[in-house]
Amino acid sequence: MTNTPVNSSVAKPEMAADTRQIVLKEIGAKWNKFSEQDLSALKSRDDVVSQVVAKYSLEKAQVQRDVDSLMKGRQI
Repeated sequence: MTNTPVNSSVAKPEMAADTRQIVLKEIGAKWNKFSEQDLSALKSRDDVVSQVVAKYSLEKAQVQRDVDSLMKGRQI
């Protein structure tokens, strides 16, 4: 019997993909002007901020706070 982690190299990418889908779903729920294509094109927190500012004509500082709150330290 060994202490080798089971599927540790496989779990991380799957968890990242799951987290991405959860975050994108939450973004779409909060800002419903995003199409599926818009959501799938998002690559970073800054992308989210710039797209929300563009689509909703909101103040960037407020959008940054809202995005930070929604992301809860997670990455896309």
